Amino acid sequence: SAEEFSDYLKDLCDQYPIVSIEDGQDESDWAGWKYQTDVLGDKVQLVGDDLFVTNTKILKRGIDEKIANSILIKFNQIGSLSETLDAIKMAKDAGFTAVISHRSGETEDTTIADLAVGTCAGQIKTGSLCRSDRISKYNRLLRIQEQLGDKAVYNGLKEVKGQG
Repeated sequence: SAEEFSDYLKDLCDQYPIVSIEDGQDESDWAGWKYQTDVLGDKVQLVGDDLFVTNTKILKRGIDEKIANSILIKFNQIGSLSETLDAIKMAKDAGFTAVISHRSGETEDTTIADLAVGTCAGQIKTGSLCRSDRISKYNRLLRIQEQLGDKAVYNGLKEVKGQG
């Protein structure tokens, strides 16, 4: 059941340094998400990807019902950059974190690196350093950091819900 799985995840989080869980419940199981948030939400970042699909209407419901505490942002999922920025702002205003993410089948476009830094998201999900489409995003982050110099800020775990 959703409750048993959430309790299992809680046990794992108590035993190991787990700081973030993405899509810890089925996207349509709002009761399961609520239970999981009640059990883990103050200790662990609970990221809604399939749950929120970068959609402000769905995110608002999650905020109102106190479901999850973070949203995965895929700027080419919702339709426009403006809608993406609206979702990030809504999340931050509600105390949620926003994790800027790539999509499967990604190209070498580095826009998400700029989006992560430009919105002060603090977190980016772009996979391991194993393919050019992923490495290009990390290289862009390095170039941005070089341009910012002393103004560059990296908050580390303080950016992860429940860790700062």
